[in-house]
Amino acid sequence: MQPVARVSTCYPEKFGVPRQSGLVPGARARLVFEPQFRNPESVRGLDGFSHLWLLWIFSENLREGWSPTVRPPRLGGNVRMGVFATRAPYRPNPIGLSAVRLDRVEMHSRDGPVLHLSGVDLVNGTPILDIKPYVPQADCIPEASGGFTSSPFQRLKVEIPLELAASVPPEELAALKDTLSLDPRPQYQDDPERVYGLSFSGWEIKFRVEGVRLYVLALS
Repeated sequence: MQPVARVSTCYPEKFGVPRQSGLVPGARARLVFEPQFRNPESVRGLDGFSHLWLLWIFSENLREGWSPTVRPPRLGGNVRMGVFATRAPYRPNPIGLSAVRLDRVEMHSRDGPVLHLSGVDLVNGTPILDIKPYVPQADCIPEASGGFTSSPFQRLKVEIPLELAASVPPEELAALKDTLSLDPRPQYQDDPERVYGLSFSGWEIKFRVEGVRLYVLALS
């Protein structure tokens, strides 16, 4: 297999990337095809779909070997589950799957056809193996059970001083707050005095977490 495209996103590194697609609706991406796949005919009809499936490579988590069990963050990082019962990045084949919103198809850029996406959970530069349309009649299963993931995602209350928030464009500020609310810290860390750093869309954010509140300390 070979990548057909790569994405430019607001997440330059793994820390802070949403653990599932769709959790941060404002997390936007620009998907650019590799030169040999820039034929406009390859995306004919794609603009009729609102959502896409992306198959991609966990390029930031490549390592030799794999484990039959992993510790999902949803279970606090302390309980082991079978790797095939999770979406953990460390797998026999490091392939990821994301359902994302297709905002628009840009047909005549200098990079050929470009897909503008949102709700992504991808690190900047992630290689894309394939793109498929999301088909509601076949892909939506209302009665499906979610196993240990059935409980809703717990979110933190994010507090950003007004003078810091004013320096961020509104659409990026909303995505930043959503990203922070998902608690990017490793699940086993709970030190209210520790200051963490997160890179987001060219910004460097310093924050700490106390209970259910996340305090942004600096933004540059």
